[in-house]
Amino acid sequence: MDHVDAINQIFAEFEFAYHNQFHKAFADAQSLAIAKKYWLSCLENYSPPQIVQAAKSVIRESEYLPSIAVILQACEKGYVLFGLPSAREAYVEACRAPSPKRDFAWSHAAVYLAGQATGWFELANEPEASMLPRFTYHYEQLCRKVIAGEELVLEPVEPLPEKVERPLSKAEAQARIAKMRKELGL
Repeated sequence: MDHVDAINQIFAEFEFAYHNQFHKAFADAQSLAIAKKYWLSCLENYSPPQIVQAAKSVIRESEYLPSIAVILQACEKGYVLFGLPSAREAYVEACRAPSPKRDFAWSHAAVYLAGQATGWFELANEPEASMLPRFTYHYEQLCRKVIAGEELVLEPVEPLPEKVERPLSKAEAQARIAKMRKELGL
């Protein structure tokens, strides 16, 4: 989906949600085309999924056809539209999460993955002044993926095997062979 598709989709949703208001505001095809171009220029700094999510959020909350200002405010909420905490909230969550980190009930997988990319040891031991920018960098990269529609999944951890095989040292091997010879009477 590109920006033009997003604008067309939200205008189609506005038409269904606010039928009479929509047709009164955009009485002819020319005024509708001008409005779409204007909205496109105002919303070009936001991703298409973010624009669509913002419009859906506004439709759920408002009984009147929204203005561009209302949609811009909804787009500014950004991460909240996708269930993501702010970068600062995510940083605090990552720093306070107990070990084992994997078992913690994360608000979003992006928080865990950003903490993992930043480094758990560093998050726990370095000052916020140096770690918050590093964490924010990783977190925002992951948030862009979520906003673009990618689903972040935490891969399940493989359990340790029942028996861990390790090679015997030369002395251990000789001791076991001697014990077996003794038991077998050789």
